[in-house]
Amino acid sequence: MSAAPSAAVGDNEVARLFERRAASLDEFAGHAGTVAAACHAMAVRFHQGGKLVVFGTGASSTDALHVAVEFVHPVIVGKRALPAISLTADAATVTGIAEREGMGAIFAHQIRHLAAPADIALGLSADGNSESVLNGLLTAHGMGMLTIALAGAGGGVIGASPAVDHVLVTTESDPRVVKEAHVTAYHVLWELVHVFFEQPGVLGPAVVS
Repeated sequence: MSAAPSAAVGDNEVARLFERRAASLDEFAGHAGTVAAACHAMAVRFHQGGKLVVFGTGASSTDALHVAVEFVHPVIVGKRALPAISLTADAATVTGIAEREGMGAIFAHQIRHLAAPADIALGLSADGNSESVLNGLLTAHGMGMLTIALAGAGGGVIGASPAVDHVLVTTESDPRVVKEAHVTAYHVLWELVHVFFEQPGVLGPAVVS
């Protein structure tokens, strides 16, 4: 009989943890217009020959890799592959820049030398305050790139920066929950970009094969 109260407590805790995560996703869904605008802008850039440049530090660096591979090698057969690179993939370059110029320069330096004005910069930061991500977005904006950020904890300095064209923010501050929300958010970005590609005439002329 003693197991029943323990099971009930466990059940309640599971429900609470899932509810907390659902709230973060509901928050993103509540900004559907912002998400749609970001996806349309991305689709236009891809349509005109641009590529996606993704970056983040720590756990967000693995998300950057995840985003890049999904665009370049879609898991859904028949979906169009789109050009994307992760700036966290080259450890030699990242550590070389960090040693000489500091951590804050690791993405800005690469963007200056690897990206072009027609490209898209997507920065990810769990707390919205990553200096290196912000500097990357500032550099991208200065070059004329489309800039998008996924940020937690209310957006932080990245969310408040005028250099970011589209900011997708959750007020959640727990980095675990933020990361889970970001995974869903960039999967939605991927899906909706393809939806725009599949609608004739939505992206205008100059189709890139």
